[in-house]
Amino acid sequence: MNRKVVPSLSRHWLVAPLALALGAPAHAQQAPAPAAASSSQVTNLEAVTVSGEQPGPGLWRVSKGDHVMWVLGTLSPLPDRMQWKAGDVEQTIASSQEVLGPPSIALKPKTNFFGKLFLLPSLIGARKNPDGQKLQQLVPAPDYARWLTLKQQYIGSDRGIEEWRPIFAAVELYDKAIKRHGMTASGGVKDTVRDLAKKHNVKFVTARYTMLVDQPRDAVKTFKSSPMDDRECFGRTLDTVERDMGRITERANAWATGDIDLLRSLPMNDQREACIAAVTEAGFAKQLGFSDVKQKAEGMWMDAAEQALNANAQTFAMLPMEDVLSPKGLIARLKAKGYQVEAPDGSDTEAAAPAQP
Repeated sequence: MNRKVVPSLSRHWLVAPLALALGAPAHAQQAPAPAAASSSQVTNLEAVTVSGEQPGPGLWRVSKGDHVMWVLGTLSPLPDRMQWKAGDVEQTIASSQEVLGPPSIALKPKTNFFGKLFLLPSLIGARKNPDGQKLQQLVPAPDYARWLTLKQQYIGSDRGIEEWRPIFAAVELYDKAIKRHGMTASGGVKDTVRDLAKKHNVKFVTARYTMLVDQPRDAVKTFKSSPMDDRECFGRTLDTVERDMGRITERANAWATGDIDLLRSLPMNDQREACIAAVTEAGFAKQLGFSDVKQKAEGMWMDAAEQALNANAQTFAMLPMEDVLSPKGLIARLKAKGYQVEAPDGSDTEAAAPAQP
């Protein structure tokens, strides 16, 4: 078996949509330079990604008494040709006793090494539709017509993808689109923070909710044979790629240049909520306990944040920008518990809700 194929398939098995919901990239490929635009692309390409050294956003200050936690809001995607100027962040990390990562989810098959080897072949084809159905049979005709246009524009004449489930086809289209527009899913921000913590010998704490899958082979088989209502995820992704790449580029630039006011004014969700709902609301997902994993991961982060604020004079943390800005996000929850919150611009009022798409 080709070793390069297996990790990609295993990563796609349910994890990609969950990662989208938590602000983690489903892919981390490097993006090529933007291709020349056709007349149908002009609207999307009006915004050009920034390049060179950029400061990134300032840090939010969460405190209680003389204990403080500095929070970096992360974002995906980001400009590919940007170099994050992380000097201030490095100084903050070096002066901290702990670095807290963002909420995350992990799947852990309950099997030994040889069991994992036997599991890998069953992952082949997990992206495909049950019963050999084609994408055209599963999505509304108007959406399929739009898909063909966008597929030709960003993916090309790939016949194999026509056998994929709508959610996986949507993720692939979105990945290709952000690459074409000069963006990359990760931006290397989280890796940089982790490396800086290691460099200064600061403890890195991961707020990760781990799901133990008792029968991983059976779980994969169930997933492969089960229906999933991912048509809304597919349609919303088409909307995003067709109409909103300019706004996504603008948002990426706002993060890079530290324009907090602009970040507050732009919607953060895109198609993420529709795609995560496609997974968590499916029958097989509920049987496996996927329906509340996002809430459990966020609860673990809240517990870890409060422990850090109680124990450390200074903590550095990362959160998806949506959780920093939204009045329903994790920063707002800390404020509701009595912690003082101050934005990089010095304001201490409730964060303004991002505009809705």
